[in-house]
Amino acid sequence: MRTSLRKAGTLTRRKTRTSWAKVRRQTPGKDEILASPWMAPVRPHLQDDRLWCLDRQGVARGVAAGLFMGLLMPVAQILFAVAASVVVRGNVPVSAACTLVTNPLTVPPIYYAAYQIGERVLPDALDLSWLMSDASHWLGQGLNWAIAHGTPLMTGLLMLATASAALGFATVHLLWRRN
Repeated sequence: MRTSLRKAGTLTRRKTRTSWAKVRRQTPGKDEILASPWMAPVRPHLQDDRLWCLDRQGVARGVAAGLFMGLLMPVAQILFAVAASVVVRGNVPVSAACTLVTNPLTVPPIYYAAYQIGERVLPDALDLSWLMSDASHWLGQGLNWAIAHGTPLMTGLLMLATASAALGFATVHLLWRRN
């Protein structure tokens, strides 16, 4: 019985190793990425080997930076996540991959939850009509609507991004210790 379990575990590990080997062969490395002409302006900032090494601290920081920027920034998430990862010395590829938490399927529920959180946190009598004195004009009305609804949304996104970054950082540390 034990030998059959050992063999099954060995086969699973071999399949996993083979799968990761295929992924690593098909994924461009640090040198290939930095050799691109598009990377010339940022190449000096990304040449540090610690930004590409898979150690516990770097991965945890990369996860935190990626989740934070992925939830907070509606556009150019990967760019901002990589920049944040460089600043906090996190793993750049992990940071870029973690921004994919927001995609066309996850954005509506995330933004709805963020809006609900922001509405609960902010005071009920949030009156920002003083920002636009001519509210009868369609642009003024549109800006008033955007400010009234955008403030709770951005507040909720900031809270979700901060909480998910902290949770991601802690999860990496906890799971890395277990294995």
